[in-house]
Amino acid sequence: MTAAEHVDVLIVGAGISGIDAAYRVKRRCPGKSWLVLEARDAIGGTWDLFRYPGIRSDSDMYTLGFPFRPWTGEKAIADGASIRAYIEETAQAFGIDTHVRFGHRVSKASWSTGEARWTVETQTADGPRRFTCALLFLGSGYYDYERGYRPDWPGEEAYRGRVVHPQSWPDDLDLAGKRVVVIGSGATAVTLVPALAERAAHVTMLQRSPSYIVARPSEDVVARGLQRMLPAGLSARAIRWKNVLLGLSFFSRSRKKPERVRALLLKMVANELPGHDVERDFGPAYNPWDQRVCLVPDGDLFQAMREGKVEVVTDTIESFTEIGLRLASGREIAADIVVTATGLVVKLFGGIALEVDGVPVNVADRISYKGMMLNDVPNLVLSFGYTNASWTLKSDLTARYACRLINHMDRHDLALCVPRLPAGGVARQPMIDFSSGYVRRAAASLPGQGPKPPWRVHQNYLKDRLMLGLGTITDEAMEFRRRR
Repeated sequence: MTAAEHVDVLIVGAGISGIDAAYRVKRRCPGKSWLVLEARDAIGGTWDLFRYPGIRSDSDMYTLGFPFRPWTGEKAIADGASIRAYIEETAQAFGIDTHVRFGHRVSKASWSTGEARWTVETQTADGPRRFTCALLFLGSGYYDYERGYRPDWPGEEAYRGRVVHPQSWPDDLDLAGKRVVVIGSGATAVTLVPALAERAAHVTMLQRSPSYIVARPSEDVVARGLQRMLPAGLSARAIRWKNVLLGLSFFSRSRKKPERVRALLLKMVANELPGHDVERDFGPAYNPWDQRVCLVPDGDLFQAMREGKVEVVTDTIESFTEIGLRLASGREIAADIVVTATGLVVKLFGGIALEVDGVPVNVADRISYKGMMLNDVPNLVLSFGYTNASWTLKSDLTARYACRLINHMDRHDLALCVPRLPAGGVARQPMIDFSSGYVRRAAASLPGQGPKPPWRVHQNYLKDRLMLGLGTITDEAMEFRRRR
Protein backbone atom coordinates (compact mmCIF):
# COMPACT_ATOMS: atom_id res chain seq x y z
CA MET A 1 0.00 0.00 0.00
CA THR A 2 1.26 3.49 -0.88
CA ALA A 3 2.02 6.09 1.80
CA ALA A 4 -0.98 7.95 3.20
CA GLU A 5 -1.84 11.35 1.74
CA HIS A 6 -2.72 13.97 4.36
CA VAL A 7 -5.24 16.82 4.16
CA ASP A 8 -6.84 18.92 6.87
CA VAL A 9 -10.41 18.08 5.85
CA LEU A 10 -11.48 14.94 4.02
CA ILE A 11 -14.98 14.93 2.54
CA VAL A 12 -16.63 11.64 1.55
CA GLY A 13 -19.18 11.85 -1.25
CA ALA A 14 -19.54 14.15 -4.26
CA GLY A 15 -23.30 14.58 -4.16
CA ILE A 16 -25.18 17.62 -2.89
CA SER A 17 -23.78 17.28 0.66
CA GLY A 18 -20.17 16.82 -0.43
CA ILE A 19 -20.13 19.63 -2.98
CA ASP A 20 -21.77 21.96 -0.50
CA ALA A 21 -19.22 21.05 2.20
CA ALA A 22 -16.31 21.52 -0.20
CA TYR A 23 -17.54 25.00 -1.14
CA ARG A 24 -17.95 26.00 2.50
CA VAL A 25 -14.52 24.71 3.54
CA LYS A 26 -12.86 26.39 0.56
CA ARG A 27 -14.46 29.76 1.28
CA ARG A 28 -14.64 29.81 5.07
CA CYS A 29 -11.43 27.94 5.91
CA PRO A 30 -9.11 29.22 3.17
CA GLY A 31 -5.93 28.01 4.83
CA LYS A 32 -7.08 24.40 5.01
CA SER A 33 -6.24 21.64 2.55
CA TRP A 34 -9.12 19.38 1.53
CA LEU A 35 -10.18 16.60 -0.81
CA VAL A 36 -13.42 14.89 -1.82
CA LEU A 37 -13.47 11.10 -2.15
CA GLU A 38 -16.15 9.68 -4.43
CA ALA A 39 -16.78 5.95 -4.84
CA ARG A 40 -18.33 6.34 -8.27
CA ASP A 41 -16.96 7.96 -11.41
CA ALA A 42 -19.16 11.02 -11.52
CA ILE A 43 -20.39 13.98 -9.49
CA GLY A 44 -24.03 14.03 -8.43
CA GLY A 45 -24.62 11.32 -5.86
CA THR A 46 -28.29 10.31 -5.87
CA TRP A 47 -28.96 12.36 -8.97
CA ASP A 48 -26.28 10.54 -10.94
CA LEU A 49 -27.22 7.08 -9.64
CA PHE A 50 -30.96 7.12 -10.32
CA ARG A 51 -31.82 7.13 -14.02
CA TYR A 52 -35.35 5.73 -14.12
CA PRO A 53 -37.95 7.41 -16.37
CA GLY A 54 -39.41 10.62 -15.00
CA ILE A 55 -37.01 11.00 -12.08
CA ARG A 56 -37.38 14.46 -10.58
CA SER A 57 -37.03 16.38 -7.35
CA ASP A 58 -39.72 15.95 -4.71
CA SER A 59 -38.63 19.23 -3.11
CA ASP A 60 -38.63 22.63 -4.78
CA MET A 61 -35.31 23.49 -6.39
CA TYR A 62 -35.14 26.90 -4.71
CA THR A 63 -34.49 25.12 -1.40
CA LEU A 64 -32.89 21.95 -2.79
CA GLY A 65 -30.43 24.10 -4.74
CA PHE A 66 -27.26 25.54 -3.23
CA PRO A 67 -27.77 28.88 -1.45
CA PHE A 68 -24.42 30.11 -2.81
CA ARG A 69 -25.48 29.32 -6.40
CA PRO A 70 -29.26 29.71 -6.53
CA TRP A 71 -31.34 27.66 -8.93
CA THR A 72 -32.44 29.73 -11.93
CA GLY A 73 -34.22 27.09 -14.00
CA GLU A 74 -37.78 27.64 -15.12
CA LYS A 75 -39.21 24.70 -13.20
CA ALA A 76 -39.29 24.56 -9.44
CA ILE A 77 -39.77 20.78 -9.69
CA ALA A 78 -36.90 19.74 -11.94
CA ASP A 79 -36.01 16.52 -13.75
CA GLY A 80 -33.08 14.40 -12.66
CA ALA A 81 -30.86 15.24 -15.63
CA SER A 82 -31.21 18.98 -14.97
CA ILE A 83 -30.37 18.53 -11.29
CA ARG A 84 -27.34 16.40 -12.14
CA ALA A 85 -26.10 19.04 -14.58
CA TYR A 86 -26.67 21.76 -11.98
CA ILE A 87 -24.55 19.95 -9.38
CA GLU A 88 -21.77 19.27 -11.91
CA GLU A 89 -21.76 22.87 -13.12
CA THR A 90 -21.63 24.13 -9.52
CA ALA A 91 -18.59 21.96 -8.80
CA GLN A 92 -16.90 23.26 -11.94
CA ALA A 93 -17.81 26.91 -11.30
CA PHE A 94 -16.03 26.91 -7.92
CA GLY A 95 -13.11 24.67 -8.83
CA ILE A 96 -14.33 21.83 -6.66
CA ASP A 97 -14.28 19.20 -9.41
CA THR A 98 -10.49 19.26 -9.57
CA HIS A 99 -10.33 18.23 -5.90
CA VAL A 100 -12.51 15.13 -6.34
CA ARG A 101 -10.85 11.71 -6.34
CA PHE A 102 -13.18 9.45 -8.28
CA GLY A 103 -13.29 5.68 -7.91
CA HIS A 104 -12.26 5.85 -4.25
CA ARG A 105 -14.64 3.75 -2.17
CA VAL A 106 -14.03 4.33 1.54
CA SER A 107 -14.08 1.06 3.46
CA LYS A 108 -12.74 2.05 6.88
CA ALA A 109 -11.97 5.13 8.97
CA SER A 110 -9.88 4.86 12.15
CA TRP A 111 -9.33 7.64 14.68
CA SER A 112 -6.15 7.91 16.75
CA THR A 113 -6.33 10.18 19.79
CA GLY A 114 -2.54 10.11 20.14
CA GLU A 115 -2.05 11.44 16.61
CA ALA A 116 -5.30 13.48 16.60
CA ARG A 117 -6.16 12.30 13.11
CA TRP A 118 -8.27 9.95 11.07
CA THR A 119 -6.76 7.29 8.82
CA VAL A 120 -9.11 6.53 5.95
CA GLU A 121 -8.77 3.42 3.83
CA THR A 122 -10.17 3.33 0.30
CA GLN A 123 -10.50 0.75 -2.44
CA THR A 124 -9.67 1.79 -6.00
CA ALA A 125 -9.19 0.09 -9.36
CA ASP A 126 -5.43 0.41 -8.81
CA GLY A 127 -5.50 -1.09 -5.33
CA PRO A 128 -5.97 0.26 -1.79
CA ARG A 129 -5.16 3.88 -0.96
CA ARG A 130 -4.89 5.61 2.42
CA PHE A 131 -5.57 9.18 3.49
CA THR A 132 -5.22 10.95 6.82
CA CYS A 133 -7.06 14.04 7.99
CA ALA A 134 -7.77 16.16 11.03
CA LEU A 135 -11.52 16.31 10.38
CA LEU A 136 -13.62 13.77 8.50
CA PHE A 137 -16.84 14.97 6.87
CA LEU A 138 -19.22 12.21 5.75
CA GLY A 139 -21.54 13.38 2.98
CA SER A 140 -22.21 9.94 1.58
CA GLY A 141 -25.91 9.75 2.39
CA TYR A 142 -27.87 7.10 4.20
CA TYR A 143 -28.74 4.35 1.73
CA ASP A 144 -27.06 1.49 -0.11
CA TYR A 145 -26.01 2.51 -3.62
CA GLU A 146 -25.52 -1.11 -4.66
CA ARG A 147 -29.07 -2.38 -4.21
CA GLY A 148 -32.57 -1.23 -3.47
CA TYR A 149 -35.05 -2.92 -1.18
CA ARG A 150 -37.42 -5.51 -2.60
CA PRO A 151 -39.31 -8.23 -0.75
CA ASP A 152 -39.66 -11.78 -2.07
CA TRP A 153 -43.05 -12.89 -3.35
CA PRO A 154 -44.36 -16.41 -3.88
CA GLY A 155 -44.25 -17.64 -7.47
CA GLU A 156 -41.65 -15.20 -8.78
CA GLU A 157 -39.71 -18.04 -10.36
CA ALA A 158 -42.71 -18.88 -12.55
CA TYR A 159 -43.16 -15.35 -13.91
CA ARG A 160 -42.20 -15.11 -17.60
CA GLY A 161 -41.99 -11.32 -17.73
CA ARG A 162 -39.26 -8.95 -16.60
CA VAL A 163 -38.78 -7.61 -13.05
CA VAL A 164 -36.77 -4.41 -12.54
CA HIS A 165 -35.97 -2.14 -9.61
CA PRO A 166 -35.83 1.66 -10.19
CA GLN A 167 -32.40 1.90 -8.55
CA SER A 168 -30.95 -0.36 -11.26
CA TRP A 169 -32.95 0.77 -14.27
CA PRO A 170 -31.86 -1.11 -17.43
CA ASP A 171 -31.00 0.90 -20.52
CA ASP A 172 -32.48 -1.71 -22.85
CA LEU A 173 -35.99 -1.84 -21.35
CA ASP A 174 -38.56 -1.53 -24.16
CA LEU A 175 -41.87 -0.19 -22.90
CA ALA A 176 -43.67 0.21 -26.22
CA GLY A 177 -46.99 -1.61 -26.15
CA LYS A 178 -46.21 -3.27 -22.82
CA ARG A 179 -48.47 -3.78 -19.81
CA VAL A 180 -46.58 -2.54 -16.74
CA VAL A 181 -47.27 -2.99 -13.03
CA VAL A 182 -45.46 -0.70 -10.61
CA ILE A 183 -45.46 -2.06 -7.06
CA GLY A 184 -45.33 0.77 -4.56
CA SER A 185 -47.01 4.00 -3.54
CA GLY A 186 -44.16 6.30 -2.51
CA ALA A 187 -42.34 9.12 -4.26
CA THR A 188 -40.56 6.81 -6.71
CA ALA A 189 -43.77 5.08 -7.76
CA VAL A 190 -45.78 8.27 -8.31
CA THR A 191 -42.86 9.66 -10.33
CA LEU A 192 -42.43 6.54 -12.47
CA VAL A 193 -46.05 5.80 -13.27
CA PRO A 194 -46.98 8.85 -15.40
CA ALA A 195 -43.61 8.71 -17.18
CA LEU A 196 -44.06 5.03 -18.06
CA ALA A 197 -47.62 5.70 -19.22
CA GLU A 198 -46.28 7.91 -22.01
CA ARG A 199 -44.82 4.84 -23.76
CA ALA A 200 -46.45 1.74 -22.29
CA ALA A 201 -49.81 0.36 -23.36
CA HIS A 202 -51.10 0.57 -19.77
CA VAL A 203 -49.67 1.06 -16.29
CA THR A 204 -51.06 -0.22 -13.00
CA MET A 205 -49.81 1.25 -9.74
CA LEU A 206 -50.30 -1.57 -7.26
CA GLN A 207 -50.11 -0.46 -3.63
CA ARG A 208 -50.56 -2.33 -0.39
CA SER A 209 -51.56 0.96 1.27
CA PRO A 210 -51.95 4.51 -0.07
CA SER A 211 -49.77 7.59 0.41
CA TYR A 212 -50.80 11.21 0.62
CA ILE A 213 -50.32 12.78 -2.81
CA VAL A 214 -50.39 16.50 -3.57
CA ALA A 215 -50.51 18.09 -7.02
CA ARG A 216 -48.36 21.19 -7.39
CA PRO A 217 -47.43 23.34 -10.40
CA SER A 218 -43.98 22.50 -11.73
CA GLU A 219 -43.33 26.23 -12.20
CA ASP A 220 -43.47 28.59 -9.22
CA VAL A 221 -45.17 31.69 -10.63
CA VAL A 222 -44.48 33.71 -7.47
CA ALA A 223 -40.80 32.85 -7.72
CA ARG A 224 -40.66 33.84 -11.37
CA GLY A 225 -42.34 37.15 -10.51
CA LEU A 226 -39.84 37.86 -7.75
CA GLN A 227 -36.98 37.07 -10.12
CA ARG A 228 -38.29 39.66 -12.57
CA MET A 229 -38.82 42.37 -9.94
CA LEU A 230 -35.79 41.98 -7.67
CA PRO A 231 -32.02 41.75 -8.11
CA ALA A 232 -30.78 38.17 -8.45
CA GLY A 233 -29.32 37.79 -4.95
CA LEU A 234 -32.28 39.37 -3.19
CA SER A 235 -34.87 37.42 -5.18
CA ALA A 236 -33.07 34.13 -4.46
CA ARG A 237 -33.15 34.78 -0.71
CA ALA A 238 -36.79 35.89 -0.82
CA ILE A 239 -37.88 32.79 -2.77
CA ARG A 240 -35.91 30.49 -0.51
CA TRP A 241 -37.42 31.92 2.65
CA LYS A 242 -40.90 31.93 1.15
CA ASN A 243 -40.65 28.21 0.46
CA VAL A 244 -38.98 27.41 3.78
CA LEU A 245 -41.76 29.16 5.73
CA LEU A 246 -44.53 27.61 3.65
CA GLY A 247 -43.06 24.16 4.20
CA LEU A 248 -42.71 24.69 7.95
CA SER A 249 -46.26 26.00 8.15
CA PHE A 250 -47.68 22.97 6.31
CA PHE A 251 -45.70 20.54 8.47
CA SER A 252 -46.68 22.30 11.70
CA ARG A 253 -50.36 22.38 10.75
CA SER A 254 -50.20 18.70 9.80
CA ARG A 255 -48.89 17.82 13.26
CA LYS A 256 -51.27 20.08 15.19
CA LYS A 257 -54.46 19.46 13.20
CA PRO A 258 -53.95 16.23 11.25
CA GLU A 259 -57.67 15.59 10.69
CA ARG A 260 -58.17 18.94 8.96
CA VAL A 261 -55.07 18.54 6.80
CA ARG A 262 -56.06 15.00 5.87
CA ALA A 263 -59.53 16.18 4.81
CA LEU A 264 -58.00 18.98 2.73
CA LEU A 265 -55.56 16.65 0.95
CA LEU A 266 -58.29 14.13 0.11
CA LYS A 267 -60.58 16.90 -1.12
CA MET A 268 -57.82 18.10 -3.47
CA VAL A 269 -57.50 14.59 -4.91
CA ALA A 270 -61.29 14.28 -5.24
CA ASN A 271 -61.29 17.47 -7.31
CA GLU A 272 -58.72 15.89 -9.63
CA LEU A 273 -60.57 12.55 -9.87
CA PRO A 274 -64.35 13.08 -9.75
CA GLY A 275 -66.21 9.90 -8.83
CA HIS A 276 -63.09 8.01 -7.75
CA ASP A 277 -62.97 6.16 -4.41
CA VAL A 278 -60.43 8.58 -2.97
CA GLU A 279 -60.54 7.18 0.56
CA ARG A 280 -59.62 3.71 -0.69
CA ASP A 281 -56.73 4.66 -2.97
CA PHE A 282 -55.46 7.96 -1.53
CA GLY A 283 -56.46 7.90 2.15
CA PRO A 284 -53.62 6.44 4.26
CA ALA A 285 -54.24 5.06 7.74
CA TYR A 286 -51.51 7.35 9.12
CA ASN A 287 -51.60 11.12 9.59
CA PRO A 288 -50.07 13.59 7.12
CA TRP A 289 -46.28 13.82 7.52
CA ASP A 290 -46.03 10.64 9.57
CA GLN A 291 -44.49 9.68 6.24
CA ARG A 292 -43.25 11.99 3.50
CA VAL A 293 -46.02 13.53 1.38
CA CYS A 294 -45.66 12.65 -2.31
CA LEU A 295 -45.59 15.44 -4.87
CA VAL A 296 -46.92 15.21 -8.43
CA PRO A 297 -46.01 18.26 -10.56
CA ASP A 298 -48.89 19.60 -12.62
CA GLY A 299 -50.99 16.66 -11.41
CA ASP A 300 -49.45 14.38 -14.05
CA LEU A 301 -50.45 11.18 -12.23
CA PHE A 302 -54.07 12.28 -11.99
CA GLN A 303 -54.13 13.34 -15.62
CA ALA A 304 -52.85 9.92 -16.71
CA MET A 305 -55.59 8.31 -14.63
CA ARG A 306 -58.29 10.50 -16.18
CA GLU A 307 -57.03 9.54 -19.64
CA GLY A 308 -57.30 5.83 -18.80
CA LYS A 309 -53.56 5.21 -19.17
CA VAL A 310 -53.07 4.48 -15.47
CA GLU A 311 -55.02 2.54 -12.86
CA VAL A 312 -54.36 2.60 -9.13
CA VAL A 313 -55.12 -0.69 -7.34
CA THR A 314 -55.02 -1.01 -3.56
CA ASP A 315 -54.56 -4.67 -2.67
CA THR A 316 -51.91 -7.15 -1.53
CA ILE A 317 -50.02 -9.64 -3.66
CA GLU A 318 -50.88 -13.28 -3.12
CA SER A 319 -48.36 -14.52 -5.68
CA PHE A 320 -46.78 -14.01 -9.05
CA THR A 321 -48.15 -16.07 -11.92
CA GLU A 322 -46.67 -16.91 -15.29
CA ILE A 323 -48.25 -13.84 -16.84
CA GLY A 324 -48.54 -11.38 -13.98
CA LEU A 325 -49.82 -11.10 -10.42
CA ARG A 326 -52.61 -12.69 -8.40
CA LEU A 327 -53.98 -10.45 -5.64
CA ALA A 328 -55.50 -11.32 -2.27
CA SER A 329 -58.88 -10.20 -3.57
CA GLY A 330 -58.70 -12.88 -6.27
CA ARG A 331 -58.09 -10.42 -9.08
CA GLU A 332 -55.32 -11.19 -11.57
CA ILE A 333 -53.33 -8.49 -13.35
CA ALA A 334 -51.44 -9.34 -16.52
CA ALA A 335 -48.03 -7.70 -16.79
CA ASP A 336 -45.19 -7.83 -19.28
CA ILE A 337 -43.00 -5.84 -16.89
CA VAL A 338 -43.12 -5.56 -13.09
CA VAL A 339 -41.33 -2.61 -11.48
CA THR A 340 -40.57 -3.01 -7.78
CA ALA A 341 -40.64 0.58 -6.47
CA THR A 342 -40.45 -0.81 -2.95
CA GLY A 343 -37.88 1.46 -1.39
CA LEU A 344 -34.29 1.85 -0.26
CA VAL A 345 -31.90 -0.14 1.89
CA VAL A 346 -30.58 2.17 4.62
CA LYS A 347 -26.80 1.97 4.88
CA LEU A 348 -25.44 4.86 6.87
CA PHE A 349 -22.15 6.36 5.62
CA GLY A 350 -22.14 3.89 2.72
CA GLY A 351 -21.20 1.09 5.11
CA ILE A 352 -17.88 2.63 6.23
CA ALA A 353 -16.45 0.78 9.25
CA LEU A 354 -15.59 3.30 11.99
CA GLU A 355 -13.27 2.78 14.92
CA VAL A 356 -11.87 5.01 17.65
CA ASP A 357 -8.50 4.10 19.15
CA GLY A 358 -8.84 0.56 17.88
CA VAL A 359 -12.38 0.02 19.20
CA PRO A 360 -15.13 -0.47 16.56
CA VAL A 361 -17.94 2.09 16.65
CA ASN A 362 -21.45 0.64 16.60
CA VAL A 363 -23.39 3.58 15.24
CA ALA A 364 -26.66 2.22 16.60
CA ASP A 365 -25.28 2.64 20.14
CA ARG A 366 -24.57 6.35 19.66
CA ILE A 367 -26.61 9.50 20.20
CA SER A 368 -26.64 12.24 17.60
CA TYR A 369 -25.23 15.59 18.67
CA LYS A 370 -26.97 18.54 16.94
CA GLY A 371 -27.97 16.10 14.21
CA MET A 372 -24.42 16.14 12.83
CA MET A 373 -21.97 14.38 15.19
CA LEU A 374 -21.93 11.25 17.37
CA ASN A 375 -21.12 11.00 21.05
CA ASP A 376 -17.56 9.84 21.81
CA VAL A 377 -16.50 10.00 18.13
CA PRO A 378 -13.96 12.83 17.71
CA ASN A 379 -13.59 15.19 14.75
CA LEU A 380 -16.33 13.50 12.71
CA VAL A 381 -19.18 15.40 11.03
CA LEU A 382 -22.17 13.71 9.40
CA SER A 383 -24.35 15.36 6.79
CA PHE A 384 -27.93 14.20 7.23
CA GLY A 385 -30.71 16.23 5.62
CA TYR A 386 -34.33 16.79 6.56
CA THR A 387 -37.11 14.24 6.16
CA ASN A 388 -39.79 16.92 5.99
CA ALA A 389 -38.03 19.50 3.81
CA SER A 390 -35.23 19.83 1.27
CA TRP A 391 -32.08 17.86 2.06
CA THR A 392 -29.82 20.80 1.24
CA LEU A 393 -31.30 23.07 3.90
CA LYS A 394 -29.82 20.93 6.66
CA SER A 395 -26.69 19.77 4.83
CA ASP A 396 -25.65 23.38 4.22
CA LEU A 397 -26.21 24.32 7.87
CA THR A 398 -24.09 21.30 8.83
CA ALA A 399 -21.25 22.31 6.50
CA ARG A 400 -21.25 25.88 7.80
CA TYR A 401 -21.19 24.68 11.41
CA ALA A 402 -18.27 22.38 10.59
CA CYS A 403 -16.36 25.41 9.31
CA ARG A 404 -17.18 27.33 12.49
CA LEU A 405 -15.83 24.39 14.48
CA ILE A 406 -12.63 24.19 12.43
CA ASN A 407 -11.94 27.91 12.78
CA HIS A 408 -12.66 27.88 16.51
CA MET A 409 -10.20 25.03 17.00
CA ASP A 410 -7.54 26.87 15.03
CA ARG A 411 -7.95 30.08 17.02
CA HIS A 412 -7.53 28.22 20.31
CA ASP A 413 -4.87 25.73 19.18
CA LEU A 414 -7.21 22.74 19.66
CA ALA A 415 -6.71 19.35 18.05
CA LEU A 416 -9.75 17.39 19.18
CA CYS A 417 -13.48 18.01 19.57
CA VAL A 418 -15.81 15.27 20.77
CA PRO A 419 -19.39 15.34 22.07
CA ARG A 420 -19.80 13.69 25.48
CA LEU A 421 -23.07 12.53 26.98
CA PRO A 422 -23.96 13.90 30.41
CA ALA A 423 -23.52 11.70 33.46
CA GLY A 424 -26.29 9.12 33.37
CA GLY A 425 -26.77 9.54 29.60
CA VAL A 426 -29.96 10.76 27.94
CA ALA A 427 -33.36 9.20 27.35
CA ARG A 428 -32.94 7.59 23.95
CA GLN A 429 -35.47 8.30 21.20
CA PRO A 430 -35.50 7.30 17.51
CA MET A 431 -33.41 9.64 15.37
CA ILE A 432 -36.07 9.79 12.64
CA ASP A 433 -39.66 10.27 13.75
CA PHE A 434 -41.17 8.69 10.64
CA SER A 435 -43.25 5.57 10.05
CA SER A 436 -41.97 4.92 6.50
CA GLY A 437 -40.97 1.35 5.72
CA TYR A 438 -37.30 2.12 5.09
CA VAL A 439 -37.09 3.91 8.45
CA ARG A 440 -38.74 1.05 10.35
CA ARG A 441 -36.47 -1.51 8.68
CA ALA A 442 -33.37 0.49 9.62
CA ALA A 443 -34.34 1.58 13.13
CA ALA A 444 -31.94 -0.85 14.79
CA SER A 445 -28.96 0.41 12.76
CA LEU A 446 -29.41 4.18 13.23
CA PRO A 447 -28.11 6.39 16.04
CA GLY A 448 -30.64 7.77 18.50
CA GLN A 449 -31.43 11.23 19.74
CA GLY A 450 -32.17 12.76 23.12
CA PRO A 451 -35.19 14.69 24.37
CA LYS A 452 -33.60 18.15 24.30
CA PRO A 453 -30.73 20.10 22.69
CA PRO A 454 -27.94 19.56 21.86
CA TRP A 455 -28.97 15.91 21.55
CA ARG A 456 -32.31 16.66 19.96
CA VAL A 457 -32.51 16.29 16.16
CA HIS A 458 -34.73 19.13 15.00
CA GLN A 459 -36.70 18.71 11.80
CA ASN A 460 -37.03 22.47 11.75
CA TYR A 461 -34.87 24.81 9.69
CA LEU A 462 -35.48 27.85 11.88
CA LYS A 463 -34.41 26.08 15.09
CA ASP A 464 -31.39 24.56 13.37
CA ARG A 465 -30.38 27.88 11.86
CA LEU A 466 -30.33 29.40 15.35
CA MET A 467 -28.52 26.44 16.92
CA LEU A 468 -25.98 25.77 14.17
CA GLY A 469 -25.60 29.28 12.79
CA LEU A 470 -25.67 31.37 15.96
CA GLY A 471 -25.45 28.92 18.86
CA THR A 472 -22.28 28.49 20.87
CA ILE A 473 -19.55 26.09 19.79
CA THR A 474 -18.43 25.57 23.38
CA ASP A 475 -21.51 24.11 25.01
CA GLU A 476 -21.24 21.78 28.01
CA ALA A 477 -21.51 18.66 25.82
CA MET A 478 -18.48 19.41 23.64
CA GLU A 479 -15.06 18.43 24.93
CA PHE A 480 -11.95 20.01 23.40
CA ARG A 481 -8.28 19.10 23.77
CA ARG A 482 -5.26 21.20 22.89
CA ARG A 483 -2.52 20.17 20.53
CA ARG A 484 0.38 18.41 22.15
